Amino acid sequence: MLETRKALISVWDKTGVLELAKGLAAHGYEIVSSSGTAKHLREGGVTVTEVVDMTGLPAILGGRVKTLHPSIMGGLLAHRGLAQDDEDRKKFNIPLIDVVVCTLYPFEETAMSNANLDNLIEKIDIGGVSLLRAGAKNYYSVTVVSDIADYPCVLEELEKNQEFSLEFNQKMALKAFKTTANYDATIYKGLSTEVGLEDEACDDKIISLRQVQNLRYGENPHQKAALFLPPLERPPFEQHSGKELSYNNLLDLDTLLRGCSVFQEDCACTIVKHTTPCGTAKGNTPLDAFKKALKCDPISAFGGIIGMTRCVDMETAKAITETFFEIVAAPSFADNVIDYFKEKKPNLRVLTIVPGYAPKLQITGNRVGFLIQEDKLPALPQQKDGKWVGVPRPDLWDDIVFAWKTAAIAKSNTIVIVKDGAALGIGGGFTNRVDAAAYAIRFAGEDAKGAVMASDAFFPFPDTIELAAKAGVIAIIEPGGSIRDAEVIKRTEELGLSMFIGGTRTFRH
Repeated sequence: MLETRKALISVWDKTGVLELAKGLAAHGYEIVSSSGTAKHLREGGVTVTEVVDMTGLPAILGGRVKTLHPSIMGGLLAHRGLAQDDEDRKKFNIPLIDVVVCTLYPFEETAMSNANLDNLIEKIDIGGVSLLRAGAKNYYSVTVVSDIADYPCVLEELEKNQEFSLEFNQKMALKAFKTTANYDATIYKGLSTEVGLEDEACDDKIISLRQVQNLRYGENPHQKAALFLPPLERPPFEQHSGKELSYNNLLDLDTLLRGCSVFQEDCACTIVKHTTPCGTAKGNTPLDAFKKALKCDPISAFGGIIGMTRCVDMETAKAITETFFEIVAAPSFADNVIDYFKEKKPNLRVLTIVPGYAPKLQITGNRVGFLIQEDKLPALPQQKDGKWVGVPRPDLWDDIVFAWKTAAIAKSNTIVIVKDGAALGIGGGFTNRVDAAAYAIRFAGEDAKGAVMASDAFFPFPDTIELAAKAGVIAIIEPGGSIRDAEVIKRTEELGLSMFIGGTRTFRH
């Protein structure tokens, strides 16, 4: 005599489960459930067999143990037609389970609500994960459903074939394993944060990512792309208007967030184009900072993105709309400014950000693997910790530090020329330091006279120093560390320049 096909349904989230249970029952499945799920299904008119009728034991330990029983696990894991399994099932009266539907306790939502450790632990699902893994392991005979979004296709498969194909079961089993893997990774992240144990850069990693946004395409139209975030992380911005963010927008936004972070103590503006800054400045007002930053390279700024460290007022907003930008980001916007942007520039993406945002780790995937490093800058230069060459110029220290910060967020090799709190020229992403300096000096022009210069790494030869002196630069900051430091220092002194050797490199490849 053939056994009645059974579907075990145990869900935290009841969305859509009543329709699914009715559909399964209509195709001859006996619905097995317990606790809240059973109550919900009965109230919806579905006949339910209680789990206790299969196990002979009620739910115990406050409901934490219901389905972890040989009668349930045996029904999921038994191989159909295997003599030993058939004998065991007959001996212990274990019925087969053909479908298992399970959604897990909401650990992530609980963690995101700042719950305490005890509440977090209570939301770690044990039985549900076990059901999914058991059903997925035996996918030759069991259909496992772990995602509410799959309920319609489950019923469609039954309507079409009156049973579940092996191909369908394989697909569902793999999704179940992905579900439990992501669930465990989220638990690891949540508990680590709660007890104060953070991942170190060189530890083995559990990388679980959830898709936050589908993107139209990647860097180019032939590439598919999406935005993902790790468990329990929210995007470091909120979009208020404009078109959807593109892949390239998000790449540029990384540099912009870095700029807003390093300049957060000042009223400052950073303009980014193709992942490197093309203008930075600080000012007495947001408008002053914006105008000074734009002056650095207005041609490159066209089509770039802007980051402000202070509230964007209407006067600044009107100045911004005079040029085409893709994004304007700031910690806040004055009354009516967002509405003004929506009306004046409906495609402009307007974002609020946290200027000091910085993740702990930076993960870069490429064709050799994944590179992981701490995502942080070295400490700011301090005069007491470095070394002056030539006559010290503490009077230029603010500009020297500003130039250092700009170089630190630009692509290496980088040379930056600064005067009066504004970048006059930024040479970023060059394959040699001399060309980077020549590029920055060309933009600075006559204003390079009396300006300062920052380099993100040491000078391998004195040639860049000579170029700076010829342009009228009077002070330089660089980390040192070249085998020709003595030669560079000697030439600096001969040319009458002042140079601060800070000791820390700020490459950004």
